Amino acid sequence: MIIIGAGLSGIGAACHLQLKHPNKSYKIIESRERMGGTWDLFRYPGVRSDSDMHTLGYSFKPWLDAKAIADGPAIRDYIKESAAEFGVDQHIHYQRKVVAAAWDSTTAKWTLTLENTSSDERRETEILTCNFIYSCTGYYRYDQGFTPDFPDADQFKGQVVHPQLWPEDLDYSGKRIVVIGSGATAITLVPSLAKTAAHVTMLQRSPTYVLSRPDVDSVSQKLRRWFPEQFAYDLTRWKNVTAQAILFQLSRRFPNYVKKLVRKVVHAWMGDDFDIDTHFNPSYNPWDQRLCLVPNGDLFRSLRKGTSSIVTDHIERFTENGIQLKSGEILEADIIITATGLELLLLGGLKLEVDGVEKKVSDSLTYKGMMFSGIPNLALAAGYTNASWTLKCDLTSNYVCRLISYMDRHNYQYCVANNDPSVKRLQFLDLASGYVDRAIDQFPKQGDKSPWKLHQNYLLDIMNLRLGSVRDSAMEFYKAK
Repeated sequence: MIIIGAGLSGIGAACHLQLKHPNKSYKIIESRERMGGTWDLFRYPGVRSDSDMHTLGYSFKPWLDAKAIADGPAIRDYIKESAAEFGVDQHIHYQRKVVAAAWDSTTAKWTLTLENTSSDERRETEILTCNFIYSCTGYYRYDQGFTPDFPDADQFKGQVVHPQLWPEDLDYSGKRIVVIGSGATAITLVPSLAKTAAHVTMLQRSPTYVLSRPDVDSVSQKLRRWFPEQFAYDLTRWKNVTAQAILFQLSRRFPNYVKKLVRKVVHAWMGDDFDIDTHFNPSYNPWDQRLCLVPNGDLFRSLRKGTSSIVTDHIERFTENGIQLKSGEILEADIIITATGLELLLLGGLKLEVDGVEKKVSDSLTYKGMMFSGIPNLALAAGYTNASWTLKCDLTSNYVCRLISYMDRHNYQYCVANNDPSVKRLQFLDLASGYVDRAIDQFPKQGDKSPWKLHQNYLLDIMNLRLGSVRDSAMEFYKAK
């Protein structure tokens, strides 16, 4: 078995495999030189989770740090600790990128083409074979983020930085900074930069829903005093899963109520004098895009202190000393940070071939949110868009282990989800975000009914993936020809 990616979901998948199939042979292929995935790649100031670690952490390894809203380095340490504890760090092959995979039904094997990424020169290739691929690369592109073509961007005399490629030696103390964007990255950056910068301005085209919560879960701390670590962790996990589900369902069913609730939170922090309608009143409903979380109200505190500010406007062009807005206002800056989003890339850009025929995942349906119709022995770890990523990845990894156990017991070599022409095809991700719209045509489709429907519901997925049968009318099992 080949696991692609040594990030949060990849290490979690390997730990599940180690627990359920300790004698199973597997390798973890990681294109970068370190494990950690997203939490190693992103090094910008203040980088942190926007989900609590009791749900973003693994089900089998309690998060013991007091801070439930953790920073990037703490999450990276948690991943490394998990890998070492379960011995999966010995199975990682770094600086190798899987660029192509060809399936042969006569041998029931994948043949993988790997590139050595350790050198910028002509990349050497190597070949591996395996019987199952589990892609844990997420669906973000790692080598670059998204930056729009800003008019006259070359005129700016200062430094332009994308958070995904943050320079280690960037000195921003005492500098005027403009952060372009209003998503989780921008909202994380602004209060962190404002601690030492002369001033930070968050420039947004449109507002985002922002909620505040403490970074320490007081209920979790009490439970840890009363119960064993794993049991206290499980209770906290379920408490937070339930709270997330309630908020999401309220947002879908009673959006105006949730709008008022979020506005009330912002007003409590910012008071009557702040223009909430301009800067914190989005045109869309809650959870049409992800809600943003600020621990301990750090963004609001920074705005109140005056070390940062928000401008809601459109960019006319860049100037030598900053940005000219459509309104005519000039924002002067020494550094411009383009927190303008990410690019999507499913399976890390892997090219697929099945029995000599090229396969595009965009032509397929997703089976149980993890496999693709017409493509054998290939699974994808894709988390939730409305809750913690790892909740779904944990379920998916557990299901893959069950699937392998079933095939081993019955001497099957491979399985394929067969396409159902009666299923109505729907968009894979149910979000109205710009980064989704730009790349959604490269993604598979989901169906309007199970097992083709991609549920954003943890309880329902527990029933389907943990308790449901691995054999149904859509999945066919085969022995090698």
